[in-house]
This record gives sequence, structure tokens and C-alpha cells, in this order.
Amino acid sequence: MRIIFMGTPAYAVPTLEALAAAGHEIVAVYSQPPRPAGRRGLDVLPSPVHAAAERLGIPVFTPKSLKGEAEQQAFDALDADAAVVVAYGLLLPKAILDAPRLGAWNGHASLLPRWRGAAPIQRAIMAGDSETGVMIMKMDEGLDTGPVALAETIAIAPDMTTGELHDRLAEITARLMCEAMQRLETTGLPVKPQSETGVSYAAKINKAETRVDFNRPAQDVHNHVRGLAPAPGAWFELDVGGRVERVKLLATEVVATPLKDPASAPVPGTVLDDRLLVACSDGAVRLLSLQKAGGKQLAIDDFLRGTAVAPGTTIG
Repeated sequence: MRIIFMGTPAYAVPTLEALAAAGHEIVAVYSQPPRPAGRRGLDVLPSPVHAAAERLGIPVFTPKSLKGEAEQQAFDALDADAAVVVAYGLLLPKAILDAPRLGAWNGHASLLPRWRGAAPIQRAIMAGDSETGVMIMKMDEGLDTGPVALAETIAIAPDMTTGELHDRLAEITARLMCEAMQRLETTGLPVKPQSETGVSYAAKINKAETRVDFNRPAQDVHNHVRGLAPAPGAWFELDVGGRVERVKLLATEVVATPLKDPASAPVPGTVLDDRLLVACSDGAVRLLSLQKAGGKQLAIDDFLRGTAVAPGTTIG
């Protein structure tokens, strides 16, 4: 089929590559405009999807908006059978959704209607969900509200990070979307409306919420850390020789610390031993992988060799 592909981050690249390998004619790729990159923001880099499309020799368009008549006419002139959308980053106007002969189809990384929106992978882990998946839906004008054609569910392991789940779901999205396009081209692709119950929204991760709050239960802290790993990364502040440093926390484990007398519970954020066991409001977490600003990611033993943290120290 003649397909317009619309996507931006690395998550969408496997789907673009799989559709091209399956023999579909990708007539154009739409992606978010190149953004400043590097420490000083001096480099301007294309998105991962943009770069992949150039490697495949596919024309790339990077409009800031698709609301204008000129952009909509250019999109319609591509005469596509279908549009495939994976993490594009813009809501599509009705004129864009209606342009492809067989509609616009989205690969979304959650079990809709749970976690509609921008950050479904992170939010599922941060909430402690035990499962998630991928759904292929026919797009409408709402935010991830369209009827669903295909779905696949996978378990979220207790220590799985967003990075690990991201890669698994990206592979599933590519496979399911290829199946969807094959069915759409041959036998047709029936859809089913989403449930009206269980709706939740996966808001974009805000920098203000990335700081670790040890006043929460240990399991919540663990979920928070793995939900933000590897990026943007949860963090806390640590006093090192009278200087407060920000430390990124990339892996933890939950440790039960039963107390005979709850009144004697340590203050959350208190380091309880010489290997970075930290008290939470309920139980404790051991810090397993850390990274100072400008440094490299270190396992706990390597970190402690360069930075002594005595029991009784308070972090947060």
C-alpha cells in the first residue's frame, strides 16, 4: 500500500523499518522538526525517525503544525492508502485523518483506555502496573480515543525499567502494525470501540516530579526510579564534603525492614547502613546504580569507593 508514516522518537523507528521491509511504499515520513541537542544546545539534530527515513531514502516533512490549509493540501496530494502514526507528538486535524483512503492508524503503547496520552510506558511502571501492551487503533479526533483493531498484552516484571519495556513494546508495535496493514490491504480490519470505564491519562513527564521522595513507601520509590530509568532519571541530593550534589538514581531494590516499635522508625531519607540502604515511609530501598552530574553510571560498590556515605546521613 501507499503509506504515510508519522513518528518522531526511537520508539517509532522499528515500525517504520518493518513496514518498508514488508514491501509497502512509504511515500512520505512526517516527523517533529529538528531540535537543539548537546549540552549547550548548539547542535540541531533530526529526530530518530527523520534520520531513519533519510537512510531509507524516504522524503521527510517536518511541519510545526498540520492545521494550515497548505499543509493539509500537501498531505492530501500524497494520495495515500493509509497513514501510520507511532508517537508522532501532534494531534491530527480531521482533514489529515480523512485524507488517506483507509484512514489513519496508531500504534499506542498501553492497554487502552488506560494511559491515553504522551507517556504511557513511564506511567504504567510508575503506577506499579503488572501488565501493559500495545493496541492498534483507528484514529479519531480525540486523544487516543479511537476504536481498537489489534492488541497484545505483556507482563511488567517487578524490576523492569522504562528502557527495557520501551524496547519490548517497540518490537511488538512494529509486528502488530505490519499485521494490521496486511489485513487492511487484504481482508479488511474490523475495529471495536474502547471501553468507557478505566480511562486514565499518561501526562508528559514533568521535571518537577523526577526528584525522589523517600517519604513515600519503598515500593512506590522503587517504581518511581525504574519508571524514569534510563531517562530522564530520578534524582536526589547528597551532601559530599559540605557540597550538595545532585545524584541520578537509576536502579533500586525494595528491602523489608520490620520494626517491633513503629515509633522507632527512622526518618525517611536516612541512610541505614554502609551500602546505601535508605529508609522510606514504609520499608527501605537499597540504591544499586547511581550517576553524579557529568559522571558515568556506577554500580553501588564503585560509587561508594569514590563517595563515602556514612550511616545516619540524610539524603533527599
